[in-house]
Amino acid sequence: MTATVPTGTEVVRGACPHDCPDTCALTITVQDGRAVSVTGDHEHPFTRGGLCVKVDNYLDRVYSPDRVLFPMRRTGPKGSGRFERISWDAALDEISKRFRSISAEYGPEAIMPVSYLGTQGILNGLNVGDPFFAKLGATIAERTYCDSGSCTAYMMTIGDSAGVDPENIVHSRFILVWACNIMSTNLHLWPVIAEARKRGAKVVVVDPVRTRTAKAADWHIPIRPGTDGALAMAMMHVIINEGLTDDDYVANHTVGYDQLVERVRQYTPEWAAEETGVPAEDIRRLAREYAGGQPSVIRIGVAVERHAGGGQAVRALSCLPALVGAWRKPGGGILQLPLWAFPVNWGAMMHPEMLEPGKRIVNQYLLGAALTGGMKLDPPIKALMVYNTNPVVVCPDQDKLVEGLRREDLFTVVSEQFMTDTAELADIVLPATTQLEQDDIMFSWGHLYVTYNHRSIEPLGEAVPNTELFRRLAARMGFTDPVFQRTDADMIAEAFDWSAPAMRGITVESLKERGWQRLSVPPPDEYAPHAEGGFPTASGKVEFVSSAAAGGNFVVPLFRQGSNDHQPGTPVDPLPHYIPPREAAHTNPELAAKYPLNLLTPKPHAYLNSSDGNLPFHRRVQGDAAILIHPSDASARGIVTDDDVRVFNDRGSFVMKAKVDPSVLTGVTVSAYGAWRMHATSLSTVASVNPVAFADLGNAPTFSDTLVQIEKA
Repeated sequence: MTATVPTGTEVVRGACPHDCPDTCALTITVQDGRAVSVTGDHEHPFTRGGLCVKVDNYLDRVYSPDRVLFPMRRTGPKGSGRFERISWDAALDEISKRFRSISAEYGPEAIMPVSYLGTQGILNGLNVGDPFFAKLGATIAERTYCDSGSCTAYMMTIGDSAGVDPENIVHSRFILVWACNIMSTNLHLWPVIAEARKRGAKVVVVDPVRTRTAKAADWHIPIRPGTDGALAMAMMHVIINEGLTDDDYVANHTVGYDQLVERVRQYTPEWAAEETGVPAEDIRRLAREYAGGQPSVIRIGVAVERHAGGGQAVRALSCLPALVGAWRKPGGGILQLPLWAFPVNWGAMMHPEMLEPGKRIVNQYLLGAALTGGMKLDPPIKALMVYNTNPVVVCPDQDKLVEGLRREDLFTVVSEQFMTDTAELADIVLPATTQLEQDDIMFSWGHLYVTYNHRSIEPLGEAVPNTELFRRLAARMGFTDPVFQRTDADMIAEAFDWSAPAMRGITVESLKERGWQRLSVPPPDEYAPHAEGGFPTASGKVEFVSSAAAGGNFVVPLFRQGSNDHQPGTPVDPLPHYIPPREAAHTNPELAAKYPLNLLTPKPHAYLNSSDGNLPFHRRVQGDAAILIHPSDASARGIVTDDDVRVFNDRGSFVMKAKVDPSVLTGVTVSAYGAWRMHATSLSTVASVNPVAFADLGNAPTFSDTLVQIEKA
């Protein structure tokens, strides 16, 4: 079932589909069946009528002449771009025939799904294909690109708590933004922070780069990449040694304080200054102001997990609010992912009970090695089904990945809106709808509102939503389980635990009518869920000594199709501690002698990961792919702005324009990822040099733990 599509002129309520914390509420004006405008919902308390540059021109995406609108079959060599239009029946016949023959010859584990959050809707997003591939018996895809390590660390410390309501940050007195460029990646939070500043709050940004957000802050603290944990541990050292703790809160709502006191003794500001590059007196000042500015809040970004010790850095940061009693009042605590407040019925989306126990798991981060024999898989991967992601751009080990995708014995199906770098290497390309052409229902990882997305126009061409794609595939494979007979309306009815206290007063019908509703939690001015403790941990308290660590390292099952098998299980120290970066001068001097510059690859301003990286307007706003380099590093290499430079290490290389910029630290280079490979001078991007090693927790990526050298091209 879908919303009635208007034939005259009507304003339809929708939701931004992007993997972004803001989950904006949209209003779509439709005239004679064609969308003529997409704007932010002025009534929504968080969207406030505004949209970011990624979505403000959403109709450019919907009506782009480059849309894939019909099933396509490859007719030339892989990567040639030569395809012919075929019917859906022909596409489904070929896919089902190949899947059956591969399963018969090699076993179903020779087939692997590859997906992520190209759309974030509960229906069409992360888990839409999970039941199909569970029934098929395919290899399980572990999807830990983003926040997996942070989630593991956060849950080990305070449990699956929503933490701070972003709207009540207006009440914060000290706002510590850590590894998050809010003005580019969480734009709608900035007005809340601006209002807090008007009320007297201080805003401090910890980031190796002087980002848009850092420039707008009261104090920017530049830090060496990968040393966040050292700074956080040193802050705890100062807070404890100088008696800045909230002793009552610590005594009643935490466990393991005495052990923490002993642990942080070694992490002095002087030691941390050598490690982080932040002066010892600045570390003391930061700790004192954070402890004294109650209620204080820490907003952590996804970048904080992306180095060898990222998980333990999040552990340390998650401990800080309890030490100073920040949780006592609205606007105090830590903001990681408010999505924990949403009672999403993930089981109904994933159906993990359909998984065969012990089924093989392959992390998508290792896809290049998986396709080229590096993992020595038995059976080898013989078929891929790619949807909601563009792995050629977002996966590391890009050269190996492209080599693997070029294999003639690999059957690859890609469901896409555009002919991406990955789609060009496919055998079959299927047309996917945009958000305006499908129904969905949305949680948020950046506020506390449920949002309903009405389909506002008919699908263009023969494009179908992901839900319909997997219904068609299941039918062609002969899968008759009830899960494959569900309509979109059935899935929306199962999307939440509607009986949960947080959903009181919220129904499918009320959401259809209103477009969005706030969870049934206290209003922002009163929301302080841990004023009296009550943390969702085994002890009910903040666990400085984590009981969950006893089970070893783990990935939240949501990121691995609901499976709890084959968890990493490596031992985890139950106390937070510092793990230095792997690729740094002081930890790997031999490597640093060859590749002395640390490369950071943050989120782009105008793209959402690689989404929109093909659209002319977004490319103009983002500008040509460039790498920022500090003037002293540039001078030593004879490099000036607009020089073509080669960036390289043992894993690969790419060529792009240099931009000499003092906003980066000496020894640090920065190039936003998301630019498409087909647009690159060297047919390679930043993904060609990123490592494939995992961080310490949650099998998180280590994009920010990368050493390179730069020379004139």
